[in-house]
Amino acid sequence: TNLSRVHLASSNLSLKTVPAATSILADNVLLRQSESQKGGQRHFTSLNCETPFQLCFLRHGQSTWNRDNRFIGWTDTPLTENGVLEARVAGEMLRKSGMLFDEVHTSLLRRSIRTANLVLMEIGQEYIPVHKSWRLNERNYGDLVGQNKKEAVIKHGQDRVKQWRRSYDEPPPAMSYDHKYHPARDPRYREMLDKIPASESLKCTMERSKVYWDETVVPALRKGKTVLIVGHENNLRSLLMRFEDIPEDDIINLSLPRAVPLVYRLDKNLKPLPRPDGKLDEATGFLRGEWLGGDQAVSEILERDHKQVYDTSIKENLETNTTADQWRKWMEFVLGKPAPEMAAKALNGFSLGMSA
Repeated sequence: TNLSRVHLASSNLSLKTVPAATSILADNVLLRQSESQKGGQRHFTSLNCETPFQLCFLRHGQSTWNRDNRFIGWTDTPLTENGVLEARVAGEMLRKSGMLFDEVHTSLLRRSIRTANLVLMEIGQEYIPVHKSWRLNERNYGDLVGQNKKEAVIKHGQDRVKQWRRSYDEPPPAMSYDHKYHPARDPRYREMLDKIPASESLKCTMERSKVYWDETVVPALRKGKTVLIVGHENNLRSLLMRFEDIPEDDIINLSLPRAVPLVYRLDKNLKPLPRPDGKLDEATGFLRGEWLGGDQAVSEILERDHKQVYDTSIKENLETNTTADQWRKWMEFVLGKPAPEMAAKALNGFSLGMSA
């Protein structure tokens, strides 16, 4: 139960509403493993022999521009200290689930690469291959890159910003070639300057991500490998839109939390099998995968993230306020860093301060 509670350290959430997801998961894993074996669904060789899950999507931990509420895109912002803790707790969730991987796929951006490395350290799998591709980079936010999201809402309006951030085929204003954060300035893209987009909609992002999915991920899954994809919110949204057959008009309502593993069991056609309860996840209403942190926890994270961008009545930064610092100390305790009395003070302070 500690893992599902603790991951919310970066999310300023109420401990009272977080379910005991880890213990529930353990029971469900055993049940699904038995059902899967009886049904003859696992006829392959993989390091992952203790769970029925075959695929995991994971968004990276908090980066400096996540913390500062800025549009990031292809800008190579590093993880913050809290982002490192988020990634490690995500790894602990996976370790507790018993899930092992045969290979990892991630972007060329260090916030995603480091998240993948930290997760592998937590589950003791630093030895498996990690494949990196620009096709898994975050979408390019064009001229918005570097701007504060809430300030953009004040300037352009909530509806316009939401269309730019979440719609299927409406890209933000294009980035000029002399933009301060143009990816052409980065040497990692020197051999593909002609492929760098000036701006991307989700549709544009999907056009590159589906190439990687079809040519690299699908063959690995067909060979019976268990795959971890560590990425960015919009690139993962583009993959999930195809994978879950989410309509173009509905995708605007799908958001993803940082550093909460989303795990799937697949049928013989590599499509997601239903959840044990036969329902879609309660956090987004679109997914047949299972959040290892629990649906309620993810719902609260997404609510916080929505307020951080769109609620202009909130002046404080929800990524850096006092409660977030208390949660950070609690996460450190779970991972074994501070003395227990420090964590107890942090947790008591959090409980007293979150009633609002």
